[in-house]
Amino acid sequence: MPSVEDLFRYRESMDAASDRVAQIQAAWRRERPDIDPFPQGIIGRLHRIGLLLDARLDQVYASFGLSYAEFDILATLRRAGAPYQRRAGELADHTMVTSGGLTKRVDRLIARGFVERRPEASDARGRIIGLTDAGLALIDEAFTAHMAGEHRIIEELGTDAETLEPILRRWLGILESPA
Repeated sequence: MPSVEDLFRYRESMDAASDRVAQIQAAWRRERPDIDPFPQGIIGRLHRIGLLLDARLDQVYASFGLSYAEFDILATLRRAGAPYQRRAGELADHTMVTSGGLTKRVDRLIARGFVERRPEASDARGRIIGLTDAGLALIDEAFTAHMAGEHRIIEELGTDAETLEPILRRWLGILESPA
């Protein structure tokens, strides 16, 4: 097990990496030497990675004329399996889109002919949202491009990706579990 001194030397050497987060950590070490900014190295980089990944993935969605939220709605309907539909309430539960933003996005997808809204057979007040043939074709093509893009991004890590995935899975499980 490394000593505290070894960890501190390691953390100081990481400042030399000169990425933006390392520069911020170095500034905090200078200004507040009483507080260890080591967590910023992980959390700050994850945050920046998330922003950079979003930007790359948004380019793929945009090439199909979609926003992230629209892609997410179409993908959620596609994952539901034939007949590629969900109740409106379920759709909100299965996407990363808030229920408040869902109606507006579904309306835009309806206007573009990619989804349709129908009354639910068992509940006249309920609504079913389903893919149209055009929506199914679009999401199949967009998902193929999306996965190709994600594979390219992950390939940049080489074999580190296989190490990183279980760590992120474990951490996400910890963060998502009730406190």
